[in-house]
Amino acid sequence: MTIRRANENDIPRLLELLEQVLQIHADIRPDIFIPGTTKYTNEELAQMIKDDTKPIYVAADENDNCLGYAFCQLREQPFSNNMVPFTSLFIDDLCVDASTRGQHIGEKLFVHVKEEAKRLGCYEVTLNVWAGNTSAEKFYEKMGLKTKEQQMEYIL
Repeated sequence: MTIRRANENDIPRLLELLEQVLQIHADIRPDIFIPGTTKYTNEELAQMIKDDTKPIYVAADENDNCLGYAFCQLREQPFSNNMVPFTSLFIDDLCVDASTRGQHIGEKLFVHVKEEAKRLGCYEVTLNVWAGNTSAEKFYEKMGLKTKEQQMEYIL
């Protein structure tokens, strides 16, 4: 298996995997997520693949089939003037195909993202996890992530 930047040939497979992630989120929060949709369109993915501030890394097997991905974004901090400036590599989405989970593909993707963050001079790697996605929470804790902040909601 190799980890590489996504290219336009990966778009159909990325869309399939995005559907898998969306279904997980829709199962947790059916009040917010629409089953059968994806977070990005073909056109948006094509633009992101060209954008060095939004790298997409894919785990590919020996036949170059995409088994998983990590959508990332370089983010400049701070959001306010009372914080020290730094760059974060934000994981917008990380997914491993349901049929290949348990083969450490997610771990390899995450390690690659950490290495890329170091190479790019980032201070940290961050991400968000939906409450109720306990398997993702356990995975990221196993990878060494700690809760930085919590967002709370009151549904009207």
